[in-house]
Amino acid sequence: MTTAHQDGRPVRTAVVGLGWAARSIWLPRLRRHPGFAVSAAVDPDPASRAAVTADAPDTPVLAAMDAMDPAEVDLAIVAVPNHLHCEIASGLLRKGLPVFLEKPVCLTSAEAERLAEAEHAGGARLLAGSAARHRADVRALLASAGDLGTVRHIELSWVRARGVPDAGGWFTRRQLSGGGALVDLGWHLFDIAAPLLGSARFAQVTGAVSGDFIARDTARVSWRAEGAEQELESERAACGVIDVEDTARAFLVTDNGVSLSVHASWASHEERDITRIRVDGSAGSATLRCTFGFSPNRLEHPELTRTEDGRTRAVPVPEEPVGTEYDRQLDELLAQLRGPAGPRRAVEEARRTIGAIERIYSSARAAQEKPDRHRP
Repeated sequence: MTTAHQDGRPVRTAVVGLGWAARSIWLPRLRRHPGFAVSAAVDPDPASRAAVTADAPDTPVLAAMDAMDPAEVDLAIVAVPNHLHCEIASGLLRKGLPVFLEKPVCLTSAEAERLAEAEHAGGARLLAGSAARHRADVRALLASAGDLGTVRHIELSWVRARGVPDAGGWFTRRQLSGGGALVDLGWHLFDIAAPLLGSARFAQVTGAVSGDFIARDTARVSWRAEGAEQELESERAACGVIDVEDTARAFLVTDNGVSLSVHASWASHEERDITRIRVDGSAGSATLRCTFGFSPNRLEHPELTRTEDGRTRAVPVPEEPVGTEYDRQLDELLAQLRGPAGPRRAVEEARRTIGAIERIYSSARAAQEKPDRHRP
């Protein structure tokens, strides 16, 4: 089994999948971080490999997974399109290689079980999680929630004004993405709620989805680089399918009585992209308003407030550059790899999240398929 170095040497890291996320988020940060060394960058697409080589000529670039020697790698960061997550991560785990898997961890409950089996068979750890949990403002919110008494309700909302990713590409094709805004943005929201939920399961789930904005050119994501846009145009030409939602709303109740409302939208009537997280407890509430992700159409500063006994006060939140949460996530990954093995939470949290997402979609389909009795 491959393990991370315990003597302080950099963790030899392979990045699998060289799309926008790898080239804009992971590779630059891995190169800057003293705890990591990029040992391989893997992608079958020649243009993606060429882009990585142009940015960092010394980075070993491979066209296939089989060309990567697991003995020369301590960690694989998998950032491939959604439908390949389970297949590639399972194969690496079975070889005994620790894997950090970009969200969504899996697209079905069956895939969650495949990942669990691969983790057990190879003896390596699956690591996962949303970078949003590592934002300074989210950390401040979770810390503030610690003395709100018994948690009663959690409101989770991420609504973009405009931000449909590559309409007509793999993001909007259910077979390849697993779903729309609920899978893409909703996974982050469920991940933030995880520390507040503990081991609770969802006993009741209902939801609705819609797609009023998804085909509008004016609703497309606007913050990708020019090279990424050219890459997406190629994907749109190859796929051309739009069969996912741009908006999902859901209400869930856990087996210990905590309720959650979830609202995820790629596009809306709003002026700015706003994320809102609110925790209501028996002794008070805490509310965070901010903007997740890289959109420039954002709130200028995050706002965290606490309300108790009819009085609301602001809670100071540290200012940080956009994307700092990814640097902090790498720090935590390093600690997990070099420290004693902790609980294998990734699969358990993925089981709960994908189970909830499946039930939301099932509820939405049932409502859409029900005959309208009010029609003449």
